[in-house]
Parts: sequence; C-alpha cells; structure tokens
Amino acid sequence: MGFMQALKQRWNASGSLVCVGLDPEPAKFPKEFAGDDDAVFHFCRDIADATAEFACAFKPQIAHFAALRAEGALERLIAHIHATHPGIPVILDAKRGDIGSTAQQYAREAFDRFAADAVTANPYLGRDSVQPFLERADRGVVILCRTSNPGAGDLQDLAIEGRPLYQHVAEKVAREWNGNGNCALVVGATWPEQLREVRAIIGDMPILVPGVGAQGGDAEAVVRNAASADGTGLLVSSSRAILYASAGADYAEAAARAARELRDTINAAR
Repeated sequence: MGFMQALKQRWNASGSLVCVGLDPEPAKFPKEFAGDDDAVFHFCRDIADATAEFACAFKPQIAHFAALRAEGALERLIAHIHATHPGIPVILDAKRGDIGSTAQQYAREAFDRFAADAVTANPYLGRDSVQPFLERADRGVVILCRTSNPGAGDLQDLAIEGRPLYQHVAEKVAREWNGNGNCALVVGATWPEQLREVRAIIGDMPILVPGVGAQGGDAEAVVRNAASADGTGLLVSSSRAILYASAGADYAEAAARAARELRDTINAAR
C-alpha cells in the first residue's frame, strides 16, 4: 500500500487528522528514564503506543535523534510503529533536498534505511533535488511551502510575477511535480490565510500543518481554511504539547489525553 492510500484509509479508520510529532528531548523526559541507556527509544515508543488510537500519522524529527547519536533508536522506533500499529504512516521530518547523487542517497536514507512512508523535502534547489523522492511512487514527498517559523516570510513571501513565492511553489508541485500522486505540502498553522490560499491552488492534495500547540496555531482556524472538500486533507501536527503533556509518571496517559483533545477540537470544526 502506498503512502497516500494508507493516509486516506487512516483518516477514515481513525476519524482523526492529528499527526503526532516525535521530537525527543531527554532533559524533558520524566524521572523514570534517568539512567536508562535506551531512554530515547523507550520514551518515544511509549508515546506512540499511547497516542496511536488518536493519530493519523507519526512524524519523528531526524535531528532530534541524530544529535543524540540515536539514529538506531529511530530505526527501531519506526519498525515498532509499523509492526505494532500497522496502517499508521510514518513521515520522516528531515527536510531533505540536494543535487545529483546526494539526493539519491537522501532518498535511500529515508525510505530504505529508516523505512519511512514519507519524508519532508525542501524545494529550494529545484525539481532535480527532490526527483529521487518523487520517483518513489509508493512513498510520500511532503514539500515545504509556507512554513510556521517567524522568519518564513523572508523568502517565501517574496513577490514573483505579482504573487508570493510560496504560491508558485504550491502551483508547481500540484501541476508539475505530482505526476505519481505522492506529493503533499507543508503550510504552518500560524498562517491561516495562507493555508486558505494554498488549498485553493492545490485542490485535495494533503497539507501537513505544523505549528499547533506550542507555536500558537489555532486548530479550528486550520480546519476552516484548509480542510479538503470531504473534510480531510490535513495532517495537523503537534509535538511538544503532546510529548510533554506531563513530566510525571502519567506521561503516556497525559500524551494520550492531549492527542485525543486535539482530535476532538479538530473534529468539532470539520
């Protein structure tokens, strides 16, 4: 089953548009993990198991693992999710994009080494920099469009032929790069009007929406502005607000409550 098919099935089966971000920061782990040499894997596994019922996807952030020399934990975590929660796609948040053989190696890293179902990619170097990802028709390519960070507008809002750059990105991906039907876009929850504009350009293509929760994005505004015609089309991503909902022994239960509450907030607006 390809990424897009799995995602659509998961939207329907779970009734959820919540994407749970997995960004481990050991300093924020509960004291139960003190002295655990495999704390990164154990904590993320517990969060994934607790929130799976309320998730349409998981999104581990590769830098949070690599900086801790925990790439092996990431491999095992993705394998655990696939084995224990089959049907829930995993998006590797790596924001890759490079030229020639380097791009090919990044595609191998994401899809063959880590066995991710999709990967985030940066379009700034042009189509050839993401072509090795696009060619993997069974995997998803989630391309940066209008990101959630405060400095996003420095380049993404630059006017080109009377329209901001991010609109050109949305149009190019939807009309030229999506020949295998495996593309999605990243648009931050912090920019609801831009979400509406992008949705109008791309039709029913999925949008990964970071920035809900700790970054201040409004989940209801996201749904109002960017849900597709059938009320899906979104992966509303939350990381810290779910992962670190409690620093106590109830960390997993608190994460589940936070994921459920976000699901219910989103669904109330659908």
